[in-house]
Amino acid sequence: MTALQVLLAVAERGSTSAAAEPLALSQSAVSKQLIGLEEMIGGPAFSRTPNGMVSTELGAIYIEHARTAIKAMEDAALKVARLKPGPRVLRLQVPPIFGDRWLLPRFVQFTEAHPEIEVQFTTFVSKTQTEVPDGMVRFVVTPVDDEEGEYLFGRDIRLVSAPSYWEKLGESASIDAASRGVMLEHPQTPFHWSFFAEFNGKRGLEVRHTMRFGYYTMVIRAALAGQGMALIPHGLIAEDLAAGRLVNPGGFGYRSDYGYWFTRPHNLPTSQSMLLFKQWIYAESRAVQD
Repeated sequence: MTALQVLLAVAERGSTSAAAEPLALSQSAVSKQLIGLEEMIGGPAFSRTPNGMVSTELGAIYIEHARTAIKAMEDAALKVARLKPGPRVLRLQVPPIFGDRWLLPRFVQFTEAHPEIEVQFTTFVSKTQTEVPDGMVRFVVTPVDDEEGEYLFGRDIRLVSAPSYWEKLGESASIDAASRGVMLEHPQTPFHWSFFAEFNGKRGLEVRHTMRFGYYTMVIRAALAGQGMALIPHGLIAEDLAAGRLVNPGGFGYRSDYGYWFTRPHNLPTSQSMLLFKQWIYAESRAVQD
């Protein structure tokens, strides 16, 4: 396993010296592991170039499968950990924006109440992942057929901006006035001006300018920085509204079909750790007026 980790680290970092730091090994130990691996596989894994170490055809094959092998061993270790007494492990898959804006600011309450439970977070399931997460937060209309789920929040969408932006716009609080501003959007989310306008009886009304971002977290940051308006689930920005960092001129918004759900595969046994986490996250989500 150490040799495979060295192989991946050198492939990522481009040299044995750069690979040593994240592995907590000396450069000579990294070189020794790499030499031993190359003797075992029957040839050099890397070619040395002016731009660093580049994988050979032989090395590329082993690098690809090393990722799968290490992931499989990590998944096996997690399964074994679940069987052992003592600290209990929960593996949760959480969208980055949900974790950043809502879950993590509250999560210390859960860890303080249940220090015996070890929680591991992931934001996606890789193609090589064999271990199914114990629970997942999904942004969907309803869970898929092979999952059970409970709605948390997210359907209450508010049109918000920084106070400075609305003051700079110099308009009265109306949808027509908002249409003369700048809309901040993430193309892959369903929070778009056209849905908002149609919901509020203004079908066909277009916004003057739209600024699009590749990450939804950047939409929220841009709104907080006064760069424009954004349509955001109330639960993600409740504290910002309460503190006055964001305002909701005219109380405008709309009701979305999408929302955040906590889901689990039907065939996965429910551990005591999961029961405790479900009770906690449902209680916290009920505090969101949605």
